[in-house]
Amino acid sequence: MTSPAPAADRLFDVAVVGAGPAGLAAAALFAEMGLVTALLAPPTRPDDVRTTALLGGSVDFLETLGVWEKIAAAGADLATMRLVDATDRLIRAPEATFHASEIDRPSFGVNIVNRDLTAILDAKIAGNTRIVRIEEPVETVRPLVDRVELVTPSGVTVSARLAVAADGKHSRLREAAGIGTKTWAHPQSALVLNLSHEVPHRDVSTEFHTRTGPFVLVPLPGGNRSSVVLIETPDEAERLKAMPDAELSRELERRARSAYGKMAVEPGRQVWPLASLIAERYGARRIALIGETAHTFPPIGAQGLNLTLRDVASLGECAAKALAEGDDLGGDAMLGRYERARRFDVETRTRGVDVANRALMSDLLPVQAARALGFFLAARVGPLRRLVMREGLTPSLIAPAMMRGGALPKA
Repeated sequence: MTSPAPAADRLFDVAVVGAGPAGLAAAALFAEMGLVTALLAPPTRPDDVRTTALLGGSVDFLETLGVWEKIAAAGADLATMRLVDATDRLIRAPEATFHASEIDRPSFGVNIVNRDLTAILDAKIAGNTRIVRIEEPVETVRPLVDRVELVTPSGVTVSARLAVAADGKHSRLREAAGIGTKTWAHPQSALVLNLSHEVPHRDVSTEFHTRTGPFVLVPLPGGNRSSVVLIETPDEAERLKAMPDAELSRELERRARSAYGKMAVEPGRQVWPLASLIAERYGARRIALIGETAHTFPPIGAQGLNLTLRDVASLGECAAKALAEGDDLGGDAMLGRYERARRFDVETRTRGVDVANRALMSDLLPVQAARALGFFLAARVGPLRRLVMREGLTPSLIAPAMMRGGALPKA
């Protein structure tokens, strides 16, 4: 439910700041666990044409939350992943195609437009009486000994034993917690749009690897629509964004080697500069970081939101364990447990995407040869091939229990 002015002296169990998919999923999880939860953020953007591929363990997590059926109905299945080396370099990787059926899955997951995903999660939390929603940003953050106080521009004050920072790369909560970041920019921008095409995608996601970064076409519902992420130099991304529809459609068809036939871009184009960020810690002073507040990296390999949902599930499990053992919900012991649970996964995924991105852009022959060999082995060696698929979806040894078919943790 929405509340414009909850009582200033009310103490919530959890306050989630941010209403993107990360924040909405976190609020839904904590409320389902039985915790009284506040959600603070302006309404979500209705014009976000970006899409998200929800893979592997994310499916289990969202099933446990009770929203997967609607997400699957609104998205498109991803049954096959096709990787094509389009660098035209002297040493090129062989084409690799991975089928979900090889690891006994009907699909790797689904691809869904962000605005549809947030609408489903919005509807999920709207009917939960344990959630109080304040549709304002947080202006002031006061970490105290026994709680965190969050103040909105209109003066609404929310107090909680644990605050969850899902407020993005420039997080006020992360700053208030005194947590630094390691950041680095990439010489690339991502052009994001959706389009229709003559040839059906047949649930195949195709990723062309070019000298400037991946050019990815991911299925959308209907069979003849796909979402596009085209990573280019910043100047080229802006030039493409400014093209007339017909001209851009022809250019994308050329880059896709006419594999999808004639293309027609749809309204709504966005360009996003690429950068990476890793928080030095994932929690302090009763504030836990999730999603882009804790880590960001280029949209390569569909890792972003899937990594974020592992943050959410892990934080929920750590909170439930703390309460079961009589520990403080927002105390140092719980935050330390969350840090240990997430550090390896986040570091390896973030650094791995960075290395893959740099290798793709490198003109050094040894790097090209190593990359080509890696593709060859992953494509041709059966056990390695299946291991790559399974671990690419969900890390088997470090994933939260909810990502491996476990039950909802209870507070």
